[in-house]
Order: sequence, then C-alpha cells, then structure tokens
Amino acid sequence: MFITILSCEVHIPITKRIVEAFVGEYASGKSEVAVNRALELSRSKRPVTLVDLDLVEPCYTLRPIKNELIASGIDVLAWETRETLGLGEAGNIIKADSRWALRRSGDIILDVGYGVDGSRTLNLLEGSADDKDLKIVAVINASRPMTGSLEQIVEYVGQLGRVDMLINNTHLGDETVAEIVQEGAILVTEAARILGIPVLATAATTEIAATIGSEDVKGNRVWPLERYMPRTLW
Repeated sequence: MFITILSCEVHIPITKRIVEAFVGEYASGKSEVAVNRALELSRSKRPVTLVDLDLVEPCYTLRPIKNELIASGIDVLAWETRETLGLGEAGNIIKADSRWALRRSGDIILDVGYGVDGSRTLNLLEGSADDKDLKIVAVINASRPMTGSLEQIVEYVGQLGRVDMLINNTHLGDETVAEIVQEGAILVTEAARILGIPVLATAATTEIAATIGSEDVKGNRVWPLERYMPRTLW
C-alpha cells in the first residue's frame, strides 16, 4: 500500500506598508487628517509612526497631544516644549530622528507644514526621493481663499510639486454642514480628474460623516474625523 503525502504551502498575506505625507494650505485641516489617519491605522493593530514636520507654523503642532497619541499606541516624533527652550520659534528646527523617519519599519504618517514652503520640508528626510511606498497627499479645503474654485485648486496643487492624491476636507469649522462638504467633493473630484490623480477620501467630522454615509456625492470614501487639533493651540 502506497501512501501519498501532499505538501501544502501556507501563504501568509503581506500587508503593504503605508507611508503618507499630508500637505496643504493653511487651515486645510491636514494635521487633523494626519492624526486621525495615524489613529485609524493604530486601531487596526498596525505599527504606526506619526511625524510632526510642521516647521512653517511652529506654534500649531502636535506637542500638546503627543502623550495622548503615544498612549493610543502611536510612536510620535515631535518636539517637546522643554527641548526647545532658547531656540526662539520653538520647533522650527527638524528633530534628528524625524530626519530618518522613512527608514523606520511599519506605517509612517507625516504631518507636513502648510503651503509650498511646507511641502519642501520633505526634502529634508533621508530617502524621500526613492521611497517607493511614499504617497504625498494634498488636503484641500474648498472653503479657503486659495483653493475656493476649481481653477485655484488645480493651480495650487501644481505649485506643491509632486502630489499623488487629494483629500477633500472642505469645512467652515463649527459652521460646517454636510452640503458644504459635498460641494467640496464635487470640486476636488473634478480637480483630481484634471490633474490625473485619485481622490483618497472625503474627510468630515464624525457627526457630518454619519449624515453623508460611507461615500460622498462623487463616490469617494468618507473618513470620519475626531477633532484633536483645536486643543493643540498654545
């Protein structure tokens, strides 16, 4: 009697590393999106490093919520106030470990300073030019003066240099309603079509996201946001 033993290979799926750099105009909400994205990944049991690269607006940083984010399981690379005493505008010098952030394993979320000057901060990171996982995401608030029309969005994104995806984060702060978010979705989706890049998502507060549903008016995925940044002002 012959017994045939079959060999069965077990394939363990490899989860692709997520590396996203969020850029955008002042008050676009890029920091809020970056924080929420890092928390979303962390809740999925993924190792996440969140990097504060805002050298343009150093008084509006992740420092005040750094310990809270660490307690949530995120590795946060950001200055602490005690480390920057005597440096003038605290935080406008890149931390040494932040410069090497892209060499870390796991997911990397980069909160980059606003505007064209902010987007150039990425050039200070070792490996930014050749990291195949890195995606640069422009966060667009169509309620802001510089990105308030289709033509302005296209022109503004073009000034940022390389951009791989857009996020619609159209809002008016506490006065935001679902209709404002949806109007932004229409503009941002059309701008993405012209630019030849995808829309990653539409972001909205959890309350407004609940009224919109899982997709916006243009079929883009909706990301619910908890508001963390209002309590980071110091």
